[in-house]
Amino acid sequence: MKKQNYYHFIGIDISKLTFDVAVISNSEKPKSYIFDNTTKGIKAFLRLLKNQKIELTDTFICMEHTGVYGKLIIAKLIEEQALICVEMSLRIMRSMGLQRGKNDKIDAVRIAQYATKNYNELEIYQPIPEILEKIKTLISIRERLVKSKTDLSKYPKELEHFAPKLAKIANKNIKKSLKTFTDEIKRIEQEIHQLILSDDKLNKTISLATSVTGIGLFTALHLTIHTNFFTRYDTPKQLACYCGVVPFEYSSGTSIKKRSKVHHMANKTLKKHLHLGALAAMTYDPELKAYYNRKVEEGKSKMLVINNIRNKLIHRVCAVIKRQQPYIKVAA
Repeated sequence: MKKQNYYHFIGIDISKLTFDVAVISNSEKPKSYIFDNTTKGIKAFLRLLKNQKIELTDTFICMEHTGVYGKLIIAKLIEEQALICVEMSLRIMRSMGLQRGKNDKIDAVRIAQYATKNYNELEIYQPIPEILEKIKTLISIRERLVKSKTDLSKYPKELEHFAPKLAKIANKNIKKSLKTFTDEIKRIEQEIHQLILSDDKLNKTISLATSVTGIGLFTALHLTIHTNFFTRYDTPKQLACYCGVVPFEYSSGTSIKKRSKVHHMANKTLKKHLHLGALAAMTYDPELKAYYNRKVEEGKSKMLVINNIRNKLIHRVCAVIKRQQPYIKVAA
């Protein structure tokens, strides 16, 4: 982010019912407050800033990513044109070194201190468009329905081997429920398709991403949502790192020489979808299939080769988005 001087730094720790605020002005001792996580509580917070003559234009606000709990306050702060950063909690914790004790008030102070030290390197929060928020919600509902359907259908299968008669009773009684789940999943998928078709930019982006063999509709949607139309990352390598498919060297001096491996800090959702995409690409893309067979024959680990294919898929998707041209498949 562009360097700028701020007079005030605010750390916000958000929970379901309340949010704690710590204000640091001109390197003074932090001042702490607590508000209800409601529209009324957020108005009280903004009123406090006004009464203390804290201008939002001179203030840098930082908070942890807490999913749905932070949506109210983020929306209001964006409306007020505040400069905010929504940061990973693990990154904040690790930057503070060894810490003892924890509560919401202390966490808010630590977030404010983190903002004071690192604001020049932090990214200003950019909300994703409303259509992506809608699709994100629908995908979440679909995934819950799929999981519920899978869990429900497992029970008769578990009974079948040991108690066939009971398995028949179970199958009979869940048949209608499974059909309801199936119908609802199809309905949500149709609604997602309609939303995609209703937005030219989104439709174009998804069409380009899915032109890459192995990238299905939901993988393309997850990539688009998490990158805000592929704008959050400057290079494919940065995106690959975020997805957890870039191996890092592990060595020190002459005594520690471990093989390179990916880091556990990654977007697990994107990594899972890319893994499934890599398996599909190995089957249907002649070039990647030949690459996989060649590397395995050379003695490379199968998981290493699959990870390389995940990486290649990201680079291909980024390339088609940058060129705004669909991927040209290599003939078999």
